[in-house]
Amino acid sequence: MEIILKEDVIGLGYKNDIVIVKSGYGRNYLIPQGKGVIASPSAKKVLAEELKQKAVKLAKIKAQAEELAEKLNAVSLTFKAKASSTGVIYGSVNSLQIADELQKLGFDIDRKIIAVKDVKAAGEYVAVVKLHKEVAAQVPFTVIAEMDKAEAPAQEEAAAERKPRKAKTEEPVETEEASAEAATPVEEAEAPAQEEKTEE
Repeated sequence: MEIILKEDVIGLGYKNDIVIVKSGYGRNYLIPQGKGVIASPSAKKVLAEELKQKAVKLAKIKAQAEELAEKLNAVSLTFKAKASSTGVIYGSVNSLQIADELQKLGFDIDRKIIAVKDVKAAGEYVAVVKLHKEVAAQVPFTVIAEMDKAEAPAQEEAAAERKPRKAKTEEPVETEEASAEAATPVEEAEAPAQEEKTEE
């Protein structure tokens, strides 16, 4: 007997397939379990109409996906992330951040259909948005590293140390002899004054 399957049956067929089975198997198992119905002329006609409507619906869904993919292919995103001196960013850029950025641009995209590996370094990347089993969009994005403020002073100090230091101009060092010579005229000037007091 011919049966129209109402759901996938392992080893027999898929939903909406018309299969031939033994009468006992069809009447005692498939039909009572709701897994199939007898493929009468009227049932086949209904199935044909359903498949036609389904094909139109699927074609419409695919067309909408293609239209959205065309718009997404023209988009490019930029992310700024704190990074260490080695260029490794803190955290990562993943499907959640990409979905959020697309949301800001007016694209309501489920993060689950965005295929991208977690990005942990600055650079240019591409995320694939799977809109339909036959349609996908590619969204390029750039990750720009911003130096961590805590590490910036250390980097500046390291850079300063690498620069050649300018030779300091040596100031003349005052020697003991120079000091003595400078003091001598003062002592000589004081001596006559002491003699005048003595004569008085």
